[in-house]
Amino acid sequence: MSTNVPTFPGDVAGQSRAERMRQPAALDVTKAAAEQHGVCVRPFTMEVEDHESYEVRYVAVPCGSTIESVCKPCAKKAKALRTAQCREGWHMEVEPDFTPEPPTKDQTELLEYRADLMKVFKEEGNSAEADELREEIHSVDEELRQLGVRGRLPSPDDPGKRPMKRSTKRRQDAPDLPRRRVEKRTVGREFAGAFRPSMFVTLTLDTYGKVRDDGTPVDPDSYDYRRAARDAVHFASLVDRWWQN
Repeated sequence: MSTNVPTFPGDVAGQSRAERMRQPAALDVTKAAAEQHGVCVRPFTMEVEDHESYEVRYVAVPCGSTIESVCKPCAKKAKALRTAQCREGWHMEVEPDFTPEPPTKDQTELLEYRADLMKVFKEEGNSAEADELREEIHSVDEELRQLGVRGRLPSPDDPGKRPMKRSTKRRQDAPDLPRRRVEKRTVGREFAGAFRPSMFVTLTLDTYGKVRDDGTPVDPDSYDYRRAARDAVHFASLVDRWWQN
């Protein structure tokens, strides 16, 4: 004796595998909704800590990609911003002055007080008084930032930087790229006495072979893996040199 089990919308019990596979995946639906509303489809998650309450929360930050195949909403925003900059002429006419202002008396005295706190903190070690000193040092750091002091000071919580180790070594037999003298300036060149042109430049490499939507080659035998790897390694340097030239 067989019993027919009724099916309802969304119930996969009475559906075949082919019917289930034709249904859109949750990730695709989420991506389509994000693109429809202009929201980044692949945001980065950053950890933000409140120094007073020590509460940790996670904030989603847009990826800021300029490639539509990676993130279409961010690429459209970047293109619209650059279009507005070129149309409205967002160009500097005077070189910015990066000369730092001399330290004030309040900044110097507060930094000396912080140095004394750090000295006592290192002498205390892991005692109960060290926790109070740590909080006082964080409070002094906040006052220094409010006074306009930039830069990072030695933190009582920082164990110290580890030496950077490269996983690969640069080939010594490879010739250096041609170099041109780079001027230390921010303002672009001016032509005809009053024009600083802007332009869009698209640098496109030749194809290595047809690929699918997920980036895998359609024909692995004819796909140029060697040239793709070479361009991936040297493309950033080539673009930088092209920009300076």
